[in-house]
Amino acid sequence: MVEGEAGSTAPTGALDGVRVLDLSRVLAGPLATQMLADLGADVVKVEAPWGDDTRGWGPPFVDLGGEAAAAYYASCNRGKRSIVVDARSEKGRAEIERLIGAADIVVENFRVGTLARWGLAPADLIETHSGLIVCSITGFGQTGPRAHEAGYDIALQGISGIMSVTGEADGPPVKVGVAWIDVMTGLTASAAILAALYHRERTGEGQTIDLALFDVALAAMVNQGQNWLASGNPPGRMGHAHPNIVPYQAFEASDGWFILATGNDAQYASVCRVVGRDDLLADELLTNAGRLEHRERVVGALAEEFASKQVQEWLTEFGAIGVPCTPIHDLAEAFSDPQAAARGALWQLSGDFPSIASPLRFMSATPAGPGAAPPALDADADSIRRDWLDG
Repeated sequence: MVEGEAGSTAPTGALDGVRVLDLSRVLAGPLATQMLADLGADVVKVEAPWGDDTRGWGPPFVDLGGEAAAAYYASCNRGKRSIVVDARSEKGRAEIERLIGAADIVVENFRVGTLARWGLAPADLIETHSGLIVCSITGFGQTGPRAHEAGYDIALQGISGIMSVTGEADGPPVKVGVAWIDVMTGLTASAAILAALYHRERTGEGQTIDLALFDVALAAMVNQGQNWLASGNPPGRMGHAHPNIVPYQAFEASDGWFILATGNDAQYASVCRVVGRDDLLADELLTNAGRLEHRERVVGALAEEFASKQVQEWLTEFGAIGVPCTPIHDLAEAFSDPQAAARGALWQLSGDFPSIASPLRFMSATPAGPGAAPPALDADADSIRRDWLDG
């Protein structure tokens, strides 16, 4: 594991000296601000007196300096400092406004209109505070007939179409096993914020960012969405099969399952030779379009062959000829994979706290790096007021 320095709130990096006020909670916003913290930003997390909801979303729980918090909270709040401010009070709202005045970036995910009711409308804030960037994350955006609806990941998975293409063809709709839309929205938010910072660097101009989970989810339908646009037919559930490529799915060996991903016609031909099925090299099967037309024939024949050997035997044989083939790991196996060890997939944060490493750790000049463990509630109030508000 790569270790963080004790007492540091964030590694020195590309965003060293940038101040981020995190008014968000749960996942999309906190994930975005954690990425900024990994890149060196000073991220102050403002929490209600009861804390971010995810502090209680356990078990499992972890120890944050004598305070128990859910692992869920710990997954997206490393490298930050915590301060409790009660926005229900006039005093609390005044302190939030002072913190905004000291920030370069504000990330918030209140319901539409909440900041305006507090006298802190994002459009007004960027007029008052030159160069300020305000990223507002909501379920459906600041406009449109659903703007005032709450946005939870599973609800967005339902309405965005992803559950219509996830699961077995004859089974019920299935959600992705993590909060997929929240995660993508957090990553998209960080990209938008970095673009806004670059714009400010060139022009001195701040801006507001209206980011909706719904918009991100629709954009993330990529090839499935374009398939619908091209054909007029909404795609359906296909289990682990691919709508556009054959064979490109999970197969069952004699002792378990593995993934075979043939990305081109040459790889397909190689697979047929390995399994000894020259009959699958008939003219009508030599192109991907032909294999799509004869999907059941191809997949059924290969499935028969794959059942004859163990997973590792197929991994070895296909690995030797360069055809993508992998085991299906659980999380313990994934993080025990030699590749994960070689790439430093786990960080040891200050306080001997384990965390999943940022994928941005391989930037050559300004890599993301491990900082402090996720903060206990209100643990940094004094230092934040001293550093940001001069006491």
